[in-house]
Amino acid sequence: MKPLKFYLITDTHYFKNSLGAYGKEYEEFMDSEQKCFAETQSINEATFKFLETADEADILLIAGDLTFWGERECHEDFTRLLYDFKEKSGKKIYVVTAGHDFKNNAFGFNENGRFPIESIEFSELYDYYKDFGYKDAIAFNKDHLSYVAQLSEDVRLLVICNDIESEKHITYDSEFLRWIEEQAKKAQSDGQMMIAMEHYPVLPGQPVLALIKDAWQAESQKLVETLADNGVHLIFTGHMHNQSINVTKTKKGNLFYDVCTGSVIGWPSFIRLVTLQDENTVDIKSIPTPEFDWDRKGLSSKEYLIAQFEKMIRTLITAMRDDPNRFMRKVNIQSSPAKEKLFSFIGKKLNKMTVGQFAHLLFIKADRNIKNDSFVEFAVDVVRSIFEGNQPYVEGTAGGDLLLKVFKRMSPFLKKMKDSQGNRLDFYETMKHTAGNYGIDDYNACFKLSE
Repeated sequence: MKPLKFYLITDTHYFKNSLGAYGKEYEEFMDSEQKCFAETQSINEATFKFLETADEADILLIAGDLTFWGERECHEDFTRLLYDFKEKSGKKIYVVTAGHDFKNNAFGFNENGRFPIESIEFSELYDYYKDFGYKDAIAFNKDHLSYVAQLSEDVRLLVICNDIESEKHITYDSEFLRWIEEQAKKAQSDGQMMIAMEHYPVLPGQPVLALIKDAWQAESQKLVETLADNGVHLIFTGHMHNQSINVTKTKKGNLFYDVCTGSVIGWPSFIRLVTLQDENTVDIKSIPTPEFDWDRKGLSSKEYLIAQFEKMIRTLITAMRDDPNRFMRKVNIQSSPAKEKLFSFIGKKLNKMTVGQFAHLLFIKADRNIKNDSFVEFAVDVVRSIFEGNQPYVEGTAGGDLLLKVFKRMSPFLKKMKDSQGNRLDFYETMKHTAGNYGIDDYNACFKLSE
């Protein structure tokens, strides 16, 4: 086959700024947000402006959550941006929609607080995005807004959506899995390489994210086997706003890779440049999203997005101390007076601790190079690195060795831990590979789809 290149972005979460994104309640809302809100129009415009003249590929894939909450005016504006980009650049665009794109309690903010904004229905998405994959598909499943696109003479793209008219983030039923299998087998019989795109990760972006039901595709093993055992070994995903490349192997011995990409409008914010060198070799490069036009208080775009991310983590940690009810709501813990007192007590202690003092509580000794560091700042860095990918807390580093001792200390109490889909997890191994990356480079990698 001839080599094929394309760009990929995800989680654009476009919000039309003039709808309203300001005021006291807005600022309080943004204290707990990873992604930007008021800035998203500017960030998207800068990203598409950059991609207009980016000359290494003439195809763009967008892996879902196109708008902030499916606001009608945001879809209208975003599709205008897509049409304008398509006309100016001559590039082809292929999208998949997701839960943020329809049937939500959408809102904006002004000086009076939060107010509702109209959100569209699932059935309306086809008309908005028909020219970005649906209309020219060689196979189309309207119930799932899923399709097959011919990217080149040799390569097909299978786009699958896990939303339907009545429900979001569904488990794929046997009928839809049969449709997927049919498309994969058809590609094989036609001598085509097939790759896939879905919004939700099929493999957890980081091992610890397997504990969160909403963080990955429901009953994902069925989808992995349906794809990989029928010649589709590579999928591109988004949703969790994290940067990762993961691989698994089916019982039949077939490899399956999930390339998850960070959101355009929140840290980590990157564009992927993908090269299919041949039917077995894939090269991934990551390009930082460009500087965008906004009052960033003297910060670069990267610094600005990181500051927003870190504010979210610090807000959560300080809420444990100052507003435990808010903390429990954020982490989905049912509130009670006893829990409120407990989390308030823990929060007060953690917010004063050094790394060394925290380690001492577990009868562990911290390396002298980090023992006097703030525990809160250490925790912020660990959490940010989990989403950034290429996590640096590996064995042999001061922070990595400390965390491995913590995980080993906790391991006896969590022997029966299972992920959100009922699979048994080894706590120590799960956390070891969450804190440190011992596998594929999450940004720039070249790998083989079969052994």
